[in-house]
Amino acid sequence: MSSLLQAIDHVQLAAPINSEDTAREFYHDVLGLSEIEKPLPLRKRGGVWFQWGQVAIHIGIEEPFTPQKKAHPAFQVKHLNDLKEHLRVSDIPFIEDDRLPGADRIYVSDPFGNRLEFLEWKNK
Repeated sequence: MSSLLQAIDHVQLAAPINSEDTAREFYHDVLGLSEIEKPLPLRKRGGVWFQWGQVAIHIGIEEPFTPQKKAHPAFQVKHLNDLKEHLRVSDIPFIEDDRLPGADRIYVSDPFGNRLEFLEWKNK
């Protein structure tokens, strides 16, 4: 059965009602993801979709909303120090974590409190 799996198509994160502009400010303006158009039948649900290389992030509207503080997507990045500096300049707090052998990583909360991990493998 596992041979049928090819890749993760997207990761969905939840956000509160009417938060699409806030999602755009963070995911597009700060992180640099491109917004992609949602299919017409799904637009009435609200939310916004983004793309970053092969990674798609779907921000879905959920009511009642509860942020994911433990479960999270992890993004492999190049030049984590550059990302950290960009976050500092953008006044986005992050938490550094050195508990994963062979990786430098940080955690960021999106504007809705969802946890995001960014990591750079030292030997890759």
